[in-house]
Amino acid sequence: MANQYDAIIVGAGHNGLICAAYLAKAGRKVLVLERRGNIGGATATEEVWPGYHVSTASYVMSMMQWKVIKDLDLPKYGWEMLPMDCLFVPFEDGRYLAMWDDMAKTQAEVAKYSKKDAEMYPVFEHFLADAAKFVREMLFLTPPNPTSYKLRDLKNLLAMANKVRKLRGKIFRIADLMTMSVSEFLDMYFESDQIKAVKAYYGSIGTFLAPRSPGTAYVLLHHLMGDLGGAGGWGYMRGGMGAVPKAIAGCATAHGATVRTDAEVAQILVENGQATGVALQSGEEIRSKLVVTGADPKTSFLKLLDTKQLPDDFVEEIRNFRTFSTAFKINFAIDTPPRYTAFDAKALGIKYPSYVHIGPTMDYLEKAYDDAKYGRWSERPFFTPCVPTVVDPDLAPPGKHILNIFGGHAPYELRDASWDQERDKLADRVVDILSEYAPGFKDSIIDRQILTPVDLERIFALPQGHIFHGELTLDQLAFMRPAPGYADYRTPIKGLWQCGSGTHPGGGVMGMGGHNAAREILKG
Repeated sequence: MANQYDAIIVGAGHNGLICAAYLAKAGRKVLVLERRGNIGGATATEEVWPGYHVSTASYVMSMMQWKVIKDLDLPKYGWEMLPMDCLFVPFEDGRYLAMWDDMAKTQAEVAKYSKKDAEMYPVFEHFLADAAKFVREMLFLTPPNPTSYKLRDLKNLLAMANKVRKLRGKIFRIADLMTMSVSEFLDMYFESDQIKAVKAYYGSIGTFLAPRSPGTAYVLLHHLMGDLGGAGGWGYMRGGMGAVPKAIAGCATAHGATVRTDAEVAQILVENGQATGVALQSGEEIRSKLVVTGADPKTSFLKLLDTKQLPDDFVEEIRNFRTFSTAFKINFAIDTPPRYTAFDAKALGIKYPSYVHIGPTMDYLEKAYDDAKYGRWSERPFFTPCVPTVVDPDLAPPGKHILNIFGGHAPYELRDASWDQERDKLADRVVDILSEYAPGFKDSIIDRQILTPVDLERIFALPQGHIFHGELTLDQLAFMRPAPGYADYRTPIKGLWQCGSGTHPGGGVMGMGGHNAAREILKG
């Protein structure tokens, strides 16, 4: 049975499935192994309550790359995105700000708070678009080892240097974006706290940092990395986020790949420094020419392998890879969507805002972090309420709705308390705050599912609940991710590769880890 497969993929998350699809298209015999009973990892749709098909973890589409969608012909396998109308942000004084893909409409909204900011807004957006274009090109590059003299590293270093050279003087502003706090960065453009709070919100999503923390300007940019082929900025997947892995798996299996669920990998098998297959929790052993792990770095190298098989300095780097999370997710079954007192359907020209931010000021966002610094969940957390059933009613029973809430900060480890004690208190607090903006919301709740970082780790194998598999700070990006010298999807073990969100360019439903790893594998 030796070399029964050309490749075994550990984990059927979107990156693992993308890697499998590319390898299968290239004629490789591929097996994907998933420990859960369904595919997708954190990108899954599950029937949490009868008739309610919930995007349990990941909840909106924004970051997937058009090249992957096109290469794998995903629309053929059910990929359909439903663009959002706008981002709606209510403020504590009863006013609101709506952000659109349409520049003129957004400028009119911003002008309500500052005419100067309205004039500056296109300048800001133009710079971000330029920066996003540059960084998006970098997504497709394999990070070089800058200390290596290997030909492939020299080629990758030259390719990266060439991208930087074309930027000319803009590289200095992009360097600012990579290192500054999102607060400092926004201060360069805007005077209104409202517009700054709306944009700074993205610098806090999924990360244990605050708007005034260095490095958060890049987190803002990271959320703009999507290239959805003209389908708008952010949107919902028809059928929920589980439609993403379903479409990718459809492509992979159409080209001969096999996907097995309820098949938890207990160990990656290594013989004489070479990966030879995997052993399952059931005791079954499966052999392969190579193994690709889509699991996070700490699981891959500290749990699925004997660390004695790895260099000591590499093990130390993986142990120090920061994954501490403060993100939480709460899913609700509801009778009616929240009715925001600030929402004016006639003025906005839409029936309902399905995508909302609750994070009204810079100080609000900063104070949410302050609580978490000292081991407490935020007394006033920031969060995103989304109602996908407004655009995709088939996700819930007739006349009913789903509300997804994602936010922060809720530390993985609490001081002087446990999440068993605090889980419901956090959810109650979120309900109370949302009710300040949408009175009566509490009365519409039918049921709720509360996912703290501890739950996100237990259910989806997200390390310490981290949605990106690790912080997106400068010391954990590019050729440093997940460890110096091993950002090229290879590992210290021959025939063992990595493709998850812990690799370049980081997390989010982007697909680049799977895409780039497959490219490197096929190069040989």
